[in-house]
Amino acid sequence: MEYRHAAIPAVAGGLMLTLLLWWAGASIGALDLDGANGALGIETANALRSWLAPWAYDPQPGASVAATADGASYLALRDTAMQIRFVAVFLFYAAGALLLVRRLPGERGRVWQPLLALWAWGVVAGTLAVTVSAPWMIASGGRGSYRFLPQLAGLASAGRTVLVPLALAAAAWTVFVTRVALRNTGPQPREEVPGRTAVVATVGTAVVAVSVVLLSYQANAARIQTAFTGGGLLGEPGDLLRQWLLLSAWSGPSGVGLWDWLLVRCGDVLLLAVVWCALRWLPGMLTRVSVPAMAVCTVCAVVLGLLVRHLWRVTVVDGGTTSWHLLQAASGLGEGTSAAVVWGTLAGVTATVVLRVTGRGAGASARATAGDRSGG
Repeated sequence: MEYRHAAIPAVAGGLMLTLLLWWAGASIGALDLDGANGALGIETANALRSWLAPWAYDPQPGASVAATADGASYLALRDTAMQIRFVAVFLFYAAGALLLVRRLPGERGRVWQPLLALWAWGVVAGTLAVTVSAPWMIASGGRGSYRFLPQLAGLASAGRTVLVPLALAAAAWTVFVTRVALRNTGPQPREEVPGRTAVVATVGTAVVAVSVVLLSYQANAARIQTAFTGGGLLGEPGDLLRQWLLLSAWSGPSGVGLWDWLLVRCGDVLLLAVVWCALRWLPGMLTRVSVPAMAVCTVCAVVLGLLVRHLWRVTVVDGGTTSWHLLQAASGLGEGTSAAVVWGTLAGVTATVVLRVTGRGAGASARATAGDRSGG
């Protein structure tokens, strides 16, 4: 798919996600109206307020904006942070969608592939946008020199819950526009894929398993969070490292039954299974196997695996149906997206390298076999 065709759905999807997030942030004022707590319940209203606040352009009561003589300057800094946030959402989503639409075009019979990838990428784009704008938001509070990295970690993890449903809507719109753009074109050709994609998938999944199995173990995670604690503005990166490196959190079965422990760990197995299947199928689904395409698609696969794991824990492990349980379950949506960016990129690059090596090996073997037959 040419760039000029792929740019239209990418820009349309970026605009849709940006407008939906702006609308969601603007809707937070409705929660302060008389009767909102009575109609929704105090717990539900508070939960919705915390989900929407990171995307609210106007500062809410109690927001971290410095109340000093220079308050107008701090408010201007907050406005700048929100402007950067919304522009970054558009740019990140459009850039990733441009690549995904070109390499995973929404052809007839293949719509679900780009839909899932674009859905996950919408969550990633929002997470990156919040992270990029976080320094300005910290500065608007008037205490940017105090525990800067822990503040950055806290702000970078906000606003993910509302991203999940809105990113799905933006992905559906992007795929629809892609289908319209492709209505007069034939099926896009795919590259010939070597037969050792299972090895590629296993190696890529092993990279993700380093975080899920090794780094996420309680003792190792504690070392990551406390090993670099020191003094100064950048002296406490523990929370930030934990957020960008850990895809899970687990310990031994002490204090809990072995069956319950295994039931929770099945969620991590499902996460790795989603990544393995994605890497197994990606070389045959992409119109061209390249490092950027494999990296972005693997990041999306890890995010989808995190959503599957979350669904498993909510429905099977926790098994609650009360309104409070559902609110708690929804609050966990999007967790681990930052680490998915790191490990998905590493896994995608590693898988591409292995695929190229195995492809060259398979090509050399085929040429040698053909030479032997012609010589015989």
